[in-house]
Amino acid sequence: MEMNTEQMAKIFKALGHPTRVKIVEHLIKINTCVCGEIVDIFPFSQSTISQHLKLLKESGIVCGEIEGPKTYFCVDKTILKQFKDYIQLL
Repeated sequence: MEMNTEQMAKIFKALGHPTRVKIVEHLIKINTCVCGEIVDIFPFSQSTISQHLKLLKESGIVCGEIEGPKTYFCVDKTILKQFKDYIQLL
């Protein structure tokens, strides 16, 4: 299924902040991560990282799965591939 322009714009907006780009890069590198681990990597509070993750999740590029008291995050590889394909067309 191909993404529409609204979905693409959400991803562009989500990736419009350096911290969110770094979070996505980190998630691609390690495949999955707990929010607390992301907080340990960046010099920001838990609430700030949570806000960044929320925007990434709303864009569809990041997925979150709750397992007990922890939320695991990963990059949606299907969405990432569609985004890459779109970028190549520009």
